[in-house]
Amino acid sequence: MPEQFTPATYHSICDKLAQLDPDLAGIINTYGYPPFWSRPNTFESLVHIILEQQVSLASALSALNKLRERIQEVTPARILLLTDAELRECYLSRQKTAYIKYLAEAIISGQINLAAFEQMEDDEIRRHLTALKGIGNWTVDVYLMFALQRADLFPVGDLAIVNAVKGLKLLPKETTKEELIIIAEQWQPYRTVASMMLWHYYLSKPRQTANSLKEGIK
Repeated sequence: MPEQFTPATYHSICDKLAQLDPDLAGIINTYGYPPFWSRPNTFESLVHIILEQQVSLASALSALNKLRERIQEVTPARILLLTDAELRECYLSRQKTAYIKYLAEAIISGQINLAAFEQMEDDEIRRHLTALKGIGNWTVDVYLMFALQRADLFPVGDLAIVNAVKGLKLLPKETTKEELIIIAEQWQPYRTVASMMLWHYYLSKPRQTANSLKEGIK
């Protein structure tokens, strides 16, 4: 199974990255260590990540809280009991309603088994999840990073990460994602933790708020 990071190893990995990259060291020196962001390996967590596609964290959390109010526990069976109109009342778009229902059906049918993912390789998990409509690489990256604590993901589809790298390293706006991926190679095998440091930098800079942590693509 791919390497994971834990609360016990988190700061030591940050220190290793800081030794590799003076710019990452500057983040710790200026803003301290990043929070240990994590989520349980549950259907609700995947729903939450889908809701975060292309919107602010605040908007996604508002929709998730509406779902919680309506059905208490966000499970596949309870989601499928809701009509599209009821899901719209929970601030879900037509597209995200469809994506979340596809996911719920895949879990109920056994096509997707979140517990089994804990023993799978990253690429195998990605193949299973991206076979579902509405789940792309950004969603899988965030799931692997936050729910499974896989250590070596770089979510190049994440706008905050892209802007953080460009800002931290004083790169031109036209720097391509391919060039960013090459830059991130120096952080292997801990690109996830480097990404956490970059999110921390993005959030901690003046005039940034937690509402804009991630504006990812699917």
